[in-house]
Order: sequence, then structure tokens, then C-alpha cells
Amino acid sequence: MKDEREKWARIRIIMIGTVFGLMFLSVVGRAFYLQILQHENLVKKADKQHQHKVDLLPARGSILDRNGTTLAESIHMDSCYAEPRRINDVDGTAGVLAPILGVSKNELIAKLSVNKSFIWVERWLAPEVALRVKNMKLPGIGFAPESKRFYPNMEIAAHVVGFTGRDPNGLEGVELKYDSTILGSTGYMITERDALGRNIAVTNTVIKDSSPGKSVVLTLDKTIQFIAEKELAKAVKESKAKSGMALVMESDTGKVLALANYPTFNPNAFSRYSLAELRNHVVADSFEPGSTFKVFTIAAALDSGSIKATDTYNCENGTYRIADRTIHDDHPQSRLSVSEIIKYSSNIGAAKIAAKMGEETLSSYLRNFGFGGRTGIDLPGESPGNLKRHWYGIDLATISFGQGVSLSTVQLTSALSAVANGGNLMKPYLVEQILDDNGKVVQKFEPQILRRVISAETARKVTKMMETVTGSGGTGTKAALDGFRVAGKTGTAQKVDPVTRAYSPTKRIGSFAGFVPADKPKLTITVIIDEPQGVKYGGSVAAPAFREIAQNSLAYLKIQPNLPNTAAVKPADVKVSAAPAVETFKDEDVQDLPAEGAIMPNFRGMSMRRVMRVMEKRGINIRLIGSGRAAEQSPPSGHKIRGVDEVWIKFTPSA
Repeated sequence: MKDEREKWARIRIIMIGTVFGLMFLSVVGRAFYLQILQHENLVKKADKQHQHKVDLLPARGSILDRNGTTLAESIHMDSCYAEPRRINDVDGTAGVLAPILGVSKNELIAKLSVNKSFIWVERWLAPEVALRVKNMKLPGIGFAPESKRFYPNMEIAAHVVGFTGRDPNGLEGVELKYDSTILGSTGYMITERDALGRNIAVTNTVIKDSSPGKSVVLTLDKTIQFIAEKELAKAVKESKAKSGMALVMESDTGKVLALANYPTFNPNAFSRYSLAELRNHVVADSFEPGSTFKVFTIAAALDSGSIKATDTYNCENGTYRIADRTIHDDHPQSRLSVSEIIKYSSNIGAAKIAAKMGEETLSSYLRNFGFGGRTGIDLPGESPGNLKRHWYGIDLATISFGQGVSLSTVQLTSALSAVANGGNLMKPYLVEQILDDNGKVVQKFEPQILRRVISAETARKVTKMMETVTGSGGTGTKAALDGFRVAGKTGTAQKVDPVTRAYSPTKRIGSFAGFVPADKPKLTITVIIDEPQGVKYGGSVAAPAFREIAQNSLAYLKIQPNLPNTAAVKPADVKVSAAPAVETFKDEDVQDLPAEGAIMPNFRGMSMRRVMRVMEKRGINIRLIGSGRAAEQSPPSGHKIRGVDEVWIKFTPSA
């Protein structure tokens, strides 16, 4: 009996021991789970209960032109915040802050009266404003460092650079296309809460600064961009046009040196502008090219062997009927050679060449030139244009001279560069290098050949033909340059009325596209004038702007003329003022100027070219008004140039 009792006692002890052992193991297991496996999650939950995290905007990398001039940068500024629960006198605090911040007192009272532990009062305060508020040492009012995007050149290259929102993510241009590259990492600010969730004073707040993103170096040249924008604006205003576009590209590389739209905008205040003004029309818009398209029709015909350069065509004295349509020439001619068809811009001649070539051959060449598809330029919103897959009836004829097909300015310039460089279609691009925050190159982009579209011999023949356009009797004499051979083509196209879907009887697009010097092409330049009033021909409204952009850009690039200093002979019935002679520059020209780039030099008496040379050497941006010699300037020489000043030079014609 005793043994039986001892046996059950041992069993009970073992059972109780087992239960306690299991309980102990469960406690150890739970502790292991909470302290080891769930440690990070629980720490985060605890932090959320007694900490409040406020994200600080990341600093974006800079955007630079090819010479290192800053086009966009992030500047550090103080943002003012409030802890409403720590403000005892809301009315008094709002009354003090309102006049300094430039906001209404009632608006501030509404902000400071909310039942929150943290609110932003005003972002990105000017340094002097932030200092005034800091010196007041108002309870519940604090500051956090943030970065703000700033565009020091204002309107210059605005459509290329783009702009950012308040987040600050890129919204347009390079800022959008390379947003993930330029955007840095987000910083944050931590405020402490007590056990009841009430905000504790943030005097010793822990702040993690945001880190900057990578910087982007463009192929763009600020000086050439300035030249293009200035001449484009002049052309649009003089022709009373709706808008304009200009593109300058290196013929043999595809590098974009200038991309201009007019009207333009100031990215520092982009919200003040309409969507039409913010839109990069050079890339995003397509239009019918008109007669500039004849270059590619004839290039295709020559390269395919469909015609010979010595062939001649009956141009029917300006009227030619195909099926139920009648084609007209603005300059009626009887019989023309292939070169003269380009020179006099004969629609009939182009249509007859296309008929001899055939739809399949022409379509294939046009697609190889890049029409009907995107070029791949590194900007957002590129239009592919429109080149029909199936052609019917009169399509072959009309497409040959640029009707019934649409393209963008970047497509046209890229395709024309293929003629200029000997037959290679290059991929146009804007970003040349990407730098880390120490300025080290982490990625570099090189010129890229997409494909060969025509032979070098065909390109040479077409170039010779295009040179006749700016010669005596051609349609583009106003594009002729002193000292340089110019290859180009005029274009005048009717616009399609969006309501009637028919060609408008009044609205036109005038254009001139070409490259210089024709014998050794460096620059391919396209100028488009949308809806000019009065004279609407591309040779009248766009060619002069092409000439000025080309002349000034060649002078800036120190490309010397290789022909006698006389403009192409003009026909008696066309009055064209001779382009000014190329002016050469020497370093000693600017040695007498102040060395400090922020000091206004004495520009009086200088030519516009010399002024631009000084601007480039000193790294200063000045608004140029008029033409001729510098007569007035603001500020006067010797004065500091501040970012808020309006800096300008007025020119008057030489006697």
C-alpha cells in the first residue's frame, strides 16, 4: 500500500514538473519570439507610439549645361512649422507672424488652432524672414532645413530643364525624364510624444538631413540656347505669329545644343503659365512639314536608283491633275532638273519623282529616316508623328511634298542631320554625363548611330541641290550667310482645321531647315513659325531667324568663314539685308573688364557678338534688346549683378 502511494506521488510530481516545464518552455519561446524574431517590428510600433516622424524634402542634384553652367540647383532654406498644442496664445502668435510671413492673421489662426502635434506654417522662407521669426523665440514655433529647386537662368532652356512640384518630383523636361537619378534620399525630423500621445518640446529634435541626388550634364550650350531663343522670339513677334520652335543639333553626333519654344516660361513660377506655354512643342507636337519634306523624297529617289541627278521633269507650268485632284506650284515652271525642283520647291516635280519611285520604296526610305516613329530623345512626351501604313489614291503624290504626313521638329532635324553627316541617322540626345555628389562621372553617353539611311554619295548630291535654295533665285535667299555655304530647304504648309478637319485657308506653318557649313556640316538648324500673319512663306518668316542663329552660333564656336565675305546674290525682286560679317574674338578683348563675374562690365560701343563673347567668358546672363552697337546698359558698369536685378543691354544700329 505504501509503495502504491509513493508510486502515485512520483507520478504527480512528474506531471506537475512536466506542466511547469512546458509552461517555462512556452515563456522562453514567447520571449525568444518577441525579443529576437519580432524585435524590429515591436521597436517600430513603440516608436510610433511615442515618436512623430516628419519627412523632409530630398535635395535634387544639379542640372548643368555642357560648359558646367548651372541650369537648375537645390538651395537650402528654412521651413517654419508649429506645434499647436504648445501654443497658449494663438491669437497673439498669429498677430506677430502674419505681417512677417505676408499672410492673413485669420489664416494663421485657423492653422494654429488645429488639434495636432505638428503642422507646416510656411515652407522655404527667405533667409531674412526666417531670421526675424527665429529671433522672436515664439513658443511652439520651430524650423526645419529643406531644399528648394531654383532655376538661376529663369526662362533660358525652360522647356528642356523642366520643373518640379512641391514634393519635389520632376513634372516636366529633364527634371521628369531623369527624376529617379536627380532625386536624392528623403530626410526626416523626429518629435517625441508622452504616454498620452501629447507632443513633447522639440528643442532637441533629432533631424536626419536629406542627401542630394546625382547631377546631370547636358549637351545643351547656354550661349547657343540664348541665341536661338532670342532670334526665335524676334521672328515670332515680327511675323505676328502664334508661336515658334527652333532646334540646333550637332550634325554628326545628334547632340542637341539648343531647343527653344516661344512663348516660353519661368520655371521658378511655372504655376502662373498655361499648359500650352509649359508644353515642349519641339518634342511633343507634330505638324505637316510641307516642302522641307521634298529633301527626303529626292534623297530616297536618288539613293534607290529610281532617278538620276541629271533627269529633268515637265512641271506643267504650275498646274497638274492627278485623279480627281489638282496640284499647284507657287512658282510655276515648265521643265526643271532635280536640283531645280528643290531650288524652286516644285510640288509637281516632287510628285512625278515619287510616282517614278513607287509607294513601297518611298515609304521604306521615309521610315528609315525616322518618320512615323519616335527618335528616342531623352525628353518626356515625344510625339511619333504620323506616316500612313497604307497609301491610297493621291497619297503618294501629296506625301512626296509634305502633305498627309506629320512629324515633330526633332524628327525633322534628326533626319536632316543624316543628309548633313553623310547618311547616318543619329539618335538625338540631351544628357551627356551623370555625376555623383562629389562631381565624379558615374555614367557617360556617347553618340549613337541608329542606321545608315542613304549613301555618302547621295548625301553629297542632295547637299549640293540644297545649296541652290539659298542661292540666286532660290526660295531661301534670306537664309544665306556671309562667308559660309548654306544647305537648306524652305517649307510652307497649310494647317488642318480641328473643327472642319479640312485644310485651313488662312492658317500656315512657315519653316526653314538646313545645315552649315554645307561643305563641312557642324550645325543642323530648324526654325518653325506657327501661324504667321501677312507673308506666310517659310523663306520669309523662318529663314532670317535661321540665318541669325547660324551666324551667331558659328561665331561663338569660332568656326571661321571659308568664302569671300559676301552674301549670296539676291534676285532683284527680293530685298534681303546682308547678314553681318563674322566677328572674331581674342582673349585680350575682355582683359580690361572686371575679373569678378558678378560685376557688370562696360559694354558700351560693343557689337552684339562681342557682348555674347564677354557674357560667355564671365558666366553672366544678360537680356539683349535691339541690334547694332551697345548704347545703354543696366546696371551701370562696375555695379554688382544681383539675382533679383533686371540686367539688360540696349543696342542701336550703327551709323
